[in-house]
Amino acid sequence: MDSRFVRATIRLLLTVIFLGICMMWIMAPTNTYKQKWKPSISKKVVSTYFGTQAPNMLIWTFPVLFVASLGSLYLHLGKNLNQNASQSNEKNHRQALWRKPVLVKGPLGIVSGIELALLIMFIALLVWTLVTYLRRLHTITPKAAAKEGVKVWEMKLFDIALWIGLTGNVCLAFLFYPVARGSSVLPLLGLTSEGSIKYHIWLGHMTMVLFTIHGICYIIDWAVTGNISEMLKWSHSDISNVAGEIALLGGLGLWAATFPQIRRKTFELFFYAHHLYIIFVFFFILHVGIGYTFIMLPGFYLFTVDRYLRFLQSRTSVRLLSARLLPCNVVELNFAKTHGLTYNPTSIMFVNVPSISKLQWHPFTVSSNSNMEPDKISVIIKSEGSWSTKLYQMLSSPIERLDVSIEGPYGPQSNHFLRHDTIVMVSGGSGITPFISIIRELIFRSKISQCKTPDMILIAVFKSSLDLTMLDLLLPMTGSRSELSNLKLHIEAYVTKEKEPTTDNSKRVRSILFKPLPTDKPMAPILGPNSWFWLAAIISSSFIMFLILIGIITRFYIYPRDHNKNEFSASTKAVLNVLAICVSIAATASAAVFWNKRQYSREATQVQNIEGQTPLGSPNLRAYNGDRELESLPHQSLAQATKVHYGGRPDLKRMLFERREESVGVLVCGPKKLRHDVAAICSSGLADNLHFESISFSW
Repeated sequence: MDSRFVRATIRLLLTVIFLGICMMWIMAPTNTYKQKWKPSISKKVVSTYFGTQAPNMLIWTFPVLFVASLGSLYLHLGKNLNQNASQSNEKNHRQALWRKPVLVKGPLGIVSGIELALLIMFIALLVWTLVTYLRRLHTITPKAAAKEGVKVWEMKLFDIALWIGLTGNVCLAFLFYPVARGSSVLPLLGLTSEGSIKYHIWLGHMTMVLFTIHGICYIIDWAVTGNISEMLKWSHSDISNVAGEIALLGGLGLWAATFPQIRRKTFELFFYAHHLYIIFVFFFILHVGIGYTFIMLPGFYLFTVDRYLRFLQSRTSVRLLSARLLPCNVVELNFAKTHGLTYNPTSIMFVNVPSISKLQWHPFTVSSNSNMEPDKISVIIKSEGSWSTKLYQMLSSPIERLDVSIEGPYGPQSNHFLRHDTIVMVSGGSGITPFISIIRELIFRSKISQCKTPDMILIAVFKSSLDLTMLDLLLPMTGSRSELSNLKLHIEAYVTKEKEPTTDNSKRVRSILFKPLPTDKPMAPILGPNSWFWLAAIISSSFIMFLILIGIITRFYIYPRDHNKNEFSASTKAVLNVLAICVSIAATASAAVFWNKRQYSREATQVQNIEGQTPLGSPNLRAYNGDRELESLPHQSLAQATKVHYGGRPDLKRMLFERREESVGVLVCGPKKLRHDVAAICSSGLADNLHFESISFSW
């Protein structure tokens, strides 16, 4: 059967399920759902095996995990299909219109049309949820309040606090999807994990605002009614207030460290404080009970699968082959990899150097190309923070080996930039790094017969002449003049802090060869070449295993003591469910990783230890104190394509409006102001052929 037909069928099924999930979120706060739908479903699914939590498992958890599994199969079938080529120009044009920046400046940053539409729909869902709950206020009468022994306004405040918390749960339900880096949900929506971080930030702020109001309202109500002792209540089979307070305190500690003033100045504090999410989630489950948690569980379930796979991948020390040190405090690290590890341009991967910090993982752009360099993967790191500065200093000293662990790479599912006639890449400083992988991809494609590649214009803005050495990284170490022969590349470099060229012969590009240990392994895909297929297997099999485990526990341990009357300890039940989920995910994911390691370990052992050789392939290299030092900049052919301007900035408006091609992709990566300026030009409406995309992201 044709894979395109199968994918079309899966896409239709996914659309139907997605619409069903949306309908359930709309109906959730209504009396129709509470009084008719859910009781009707409960009568059919509540059993001695799954107890009273069965309805929420069926309504909220199963559909999303089914979408994630089916979506993984969809991506697996489309891995080798060129989706860009199959799309019509009309479809590309419609998509480009939706992706144009609508908001440029403001607290939300650069927001495209489709992002704004989704944000408005999500805000509408929150407003609908809260307003639907608040409409029940008219049912609170003096008679009802007197029956509870409180005043009307006190009873209303109590219920409002509850409803605000329920609205916050909607935000929490979506909070973890953007940070599940290897999940299939984001690619199905055309998103990447690094590009979706801002959605996680928006959802995080909304979640904590609503939960904080929720907690404060309850505390005020307890204080006014003389029930402040309720703060110390840990109910046996109902809501645990103490657990909710601990969860809120953990969330507030995490939230305080996320604000830009703290995150930018003390990234380490932000990084370590973010681990409070474990306390937040665990005590949230104890607070609301496992039955209600199944509404918010799918996102965290997929995040847990992804997090455990990343944990397994990070346990291996990666074979670091060489490094290039640039005088502008930039280092390129080159790792060995297996041929089965493939990725697309603008991908990122997370790097950990235990000798600097065992806990800190930092994201960096992959500069290599899996087609041009099948045995190697590279990242470029600019010394700007304390961690990267320590790394540069370590590599500047004599060193034979560096212990490094890797997570990733993560990136887009397709080379969407190929659909344009011309690509204009605008970079500021180290923002040039994502474009290196794009240029290398087009170099590879330019060698393929009958493969048309877009024209490329790189507008690179630097502070000093030393930063110009970053252009030396556009080609791999083994590059030659012939690499650029079929490529239409023009580079406009701007040095803003200097009026004329300066030379410093004491600072040169240096290259270091490492001596890896036999235990250092080349990078390999954690789930093998068919990673999407295996991810579908892990999600589906782990959930089935969880159902079996929790079915046995419920039938033979919980039900004999509870008989589905909610008299069993809510905390114990929650802990048992959490343990069953963790065991199921760990068992199935570990089995999948072990199977793939055994299947593809032969390829890994074939990667030879190349220490002592000269991987740079350049006659200009000479040994120098154990390192390799470049006597002159390689790839002098780049000089023919490069024009350097001193003492000024590019006139971006003029340069972009001069492009008359039918489709011009404008990619920007760099400081916030640069991205906003380019976005404003592309969204001005004065040129319909400019299609904007920001590659920068904030972690």
